[in-house]
Amino acid sequence: MSGNPEKENHPVVLSDGVCHLCQGAVKFIIKRDPGGRFRFAALQSEAGQRLLQSNMPATETLDTIVLIERGACYTRSAAALRIAKGLRYPWPLLYALILVPRGIRDAAYRTVAKHRYRWFGKDETCLVPTRELKERFLQDGS
Repeated sequence: MSGNPEKENHPVVLSDGVCHLCQGAVKFIIKRDPGGRFRFAALQSEAGQRLLQSNMPATETLDTIVLIERGACYTRSAAALRIAKGLRYPWPLLYALILVPRGIRDAAYRTVAKHRYRWFGKDETCLVPTRELKERFLQDGS
């Protein structure tokens, strides 16, 4: 992919590239985003690190999904709910959970994040996109 995805109005999802749960979430998003609105990068990749440095407060930890959309950075449950809002029906209905206090939503998110490797496993390397999906993944060095 060339250019800056934010300037092309593509929200970018950053996730743990070696986590099976996170890889599954990326595949879930792709399947329910037939218009190809979302772009992706692993937190561990050069592209992911570059976006984090320019968009995320230094105090944030990297045990979370990150959504960068229109210059704003969302993490944890807020990111997950905003992503759901951008998918095809019925997934945007989940956005109603934004009414649950963030502390409660994020506590549940942190519990899953803390145990994700034990519960779902992990790989030694990040997910490699198929040739058909490669343009939706940010490339290192671009």
